[in-house]
Amino acid sequence: MPRVFAYARVSTVDQLTENQREQIAAAGYRVDGRRFVEEKVSGSVPAQMRAGFKKLLERMEAGDTLVVTKLDRIGRDSIDVQATVELCVAEDIKLIVLQLGNLDLTSSSGALMVKVLAAVADFERELIIERTRAGQARARAAGTHMGRPAKTTAAQRRTIRSRLAQGNTVSAVARDYKLSRATVIGIRESQNT
Repeated sequence: MPRVFAYARVSTVDQLTENQREQIAAAGYRVDGRRFVEEKVSGSVPAQMRAGFKKLLERMEAGDTLVVTKLDRIGRDSIDVQATVELCVAEDIKLIVLQLGNLDLTSSSGALMVKVLAAVADFERELIIERTRAGQARARAAGTHMGRPAKTTAAQRRTIRSRLAQGNTVSAVARDYKLSRATVIGIRESQNT
């Protein structure tokens, strides 16, 4: 007889899974306490590498149902979600996501939804990259320094170049300014301020 399992995940030890438990019960799923797996682990950890999720999958059999409240409970990115869906399909386990209207991601309409969501996620990621690059270009055009703060001032860099030109060794200058040799060499090679 098919069984119903539930998986609830939160990212930090301060958070609780109680809301997820209540949402699953409110959706009409009665899950035996032994089949309700709760985990406190970052969503950036792939589902199949999470200790609780792995144990859950080991206990499930063909025909069982796995219920989660939201798609991000099983994966932060489309690759992780798709891998979990493919595993469930291979094991003949239904994967129900309440957030998507109790959609079974292992069904044909669920597979379509996963592909659409993956495409949207990829599109959003590309938009973020474009906005970041545009912002960086605008900042550079405005003369804003990009990257790490300089370890030396413009005056110190001029003094370092002058000392090196007078014959001071890179090691001696690096020691005096508490810099690495690579930084001093970089200052010597650079002709900017």
